[in-house]
Amino acid sequence: MDFAFDARTEELRGRLNEFMDSHVYPAEPIIEEQLEKRDNPWEQPPVIDELKQEARSRGLWNFFLPGEHGGAGLTNLQYAPLAEITGRSPELAPAALNCAAPDTGNMEVLSMFGTPAQKEQWLRPLLDGDIRSAFCMTEPDVASSDASNISTRIERDGDEYVINGRKWWSSGAMSPRCKIFIVMGKTDPAAHRHRQQSMILVPRDTPGVNIRRGMHVFGYTDGSHGGHAEIDFDNVRVPMDNIVSGEGDGFAIAQARLGPGRIHHAMRMIGMSERALEMMCQRVSSRVAFGKPIAEQGVVQDWIAEARIRIEQLRLLVLKTAWLMDTVGNKGAHTEIQAIKVAAPSVATWVIDRAIQAHGAAGVSQDFKLASLYAHARTLHLADGPDEVHKRSLAHRELRKYA
Repeated sequence: MDFAFDARTEELRGRLNEFMDSHVYPAEPIIEEQLEKRDNPWEQPPVIDELKQEARSRGLWNFFLPGEHGGAGLTNLQYAPLAEITGRSPELAPAALNCAAPDTGNMEVLSMFGTPAQKEQWLRPLLDGDIRSAFCMTEPDVASSDASNISTRIERDGDEYVINGRKWWSSGAMSPRCKIFIVMGKTDPAAHRHRQQSMILVPRDTPGVNIRRGMHVFGYTDGSHGGHAEIDFDNVRVPMDNIVSGEGDGFAIAQARLGPGRIHHAMRMIGMSERALEMMCQRVSSRVAFGKPIAEQGVVQDWIAEARIRIEQLRLLVLKTAWLMDTVGNKGAHTEIQAIKVAAPSVATWVIDRAIQAHGAAGVSQDFKLASLYAHARTLHLADGPDEVHKRSLAHRELRKYA
């Protein structure tokens, strides 16, 4: 098995690392200042626009999407080490490269399932980074980890669909630049449990779309990401042409969307973990307690060694998953996709937590990135399906071998 990156990946890694050093890392204190000074807590800080312009001029753009759909034409295996690099600065780098969720997943949905008209109206401006989008699936009144529980209704009325329901944690919806929602709801509650749901495109300014509030993540407004919203859909009417793919296709579309999204998150969490480990090593090497550097304490050395072991194990599993997705498809890589969805946040939260501990009180302050990294990583134990649901599915898959 060859673990070397190919020539194109190496070339892009070099360009991306140079961009991170020259533009992204220096912009981290700038975005903190801009976030504090905003009148609208959900407005994208100006520094992100500057980074996007610079990244695009360097050809560092839309890495996540195949070339025939307007992306860079990279395989999952080629994209993995690039996404890892962007994970070192999750507030800035993915957005700068137009590779940030939920837009990535929404662009994949439109590229795979959208009509020519839907692609022209919504995919093109998303690919150009001119607008943002939101994905509306999770609901406050049901356990949304079971998609059959979703209660939002999408009902046909002549040449329109009428949408009624409430969503929350609709990622990206608080951004003033968000122009389109992809909404999942039930078109036929009597159908097979995996044929009840459909997805439909709802422009943000459609009458009846009422944003109740923005959701905070451990106290963070997450403005660089576009925020998360709780939204009421009250007799919202859209043309029948806004349905994505067709009635009853919602569950299959969700699976197609979430597979790549899960590996993208895992890739970035390796970078987050590496950044936290780097910060931990720097901190313990420069601080003295009880007469010697903290780095000489046995328990700290155990943290560092364990962090390196866990990161390397995760990276190998993620690269294997990317390779399988490229060679046998998302369905053939189902077990591995679920495994990294559980493993990546577990590794990231552990490493970041040890780094916070090594920093002492500074670790939970705004002076270091660790608190925001932890909030981001901890959220991913829930996002795109909670760990327990994926473990349940993995266990069932293993047990079938012995049935």
